[in-house]
Amino acid sequence: MEWLRPHVRLARAFAATVWWYGLWCGGRLALCPAPRARQRWRRWIMRRWCRALCAAFAVRVELVGTPPPPAALLVSNHLSYLDILVLGAHVDAAFVSKAEIAHWPLIGRLARDFDTLFLVRERRRDLPAMNIQIARALAKGIGVVMFPEGTSHRGDTVHEFRPSLLALAAEDGLEVWAACLGYRTAPGDPPASTHVCWSGGAPLGPHARALVRLRGIEARIEFLPRPERHPDRKELALRLRAAVLERFVPVH
Repeated sequence: MEWLRPHVRLARAFAATVWWYGLWCGGRLALCPAPRARQRWRRWIMRRWCRALCAAFAVRVELVGTPPPPAALLVSNHLSYLDILVLGAHVDAAFVSKAEIAHWPLIGRLARDFDTLFLVRERRRDLPAMNIQIARALAKGIGVVMFPEGTSHRGDTVHEFRPSLLALAAEDGLEVWAACLGYRTAPGDPPASTHVCWSGGAPLGPHARALVRLRGIEARIEFLPRPERHPDRKELALRLRAAVLERFVPVH
């Protein structure tokens, strides 16, 4: 009955989205007079929704280490669109994402409602404004997750970390935490490097259809035990990449 698997998974994902987004909308209205309580509600919904979607897509997450404290700045290597679900199930944070996602049907609306910070990567003049958004989120007690490689890839290594979005952390002396992600598929399934990892330039639709046909996906998050801090953003980026690379296992 393998032909039925993707249909069941998509139905479960749709049902989970309707349920958790409906709860979020109801709570948002009820908690309008209490912004802090509404923010906690949003983060709680986000974690449960991401966990429900991981379950719907048969993604089992192995957690190594301890997630960073609340309102932390976290960087990670970037392998797939699944990274957001896997990390979102375990950290209370907003994600920095490419601006195109804001215009995707349905997904864009959901991303906006859950505090996503959108960046036009090709416009360097947008970077100062993005750093201001990051500072505002941290001031509100919202953690921020960034993927400083800039795009997802096949998981052969950890690519260079771009220092642009680390300017705020360097200038203000903020601690930056790091996580290392990895994926495996079930024995007999196609490799995770092609069917879970996603190169940003590849068509999303065919890749997603192939992913939901997999029998199962094992995701691994290792949260590094100590944060990095440095007044030079380029040196900070180098140190963070080196720390992630030390724990990275190439995806096959």
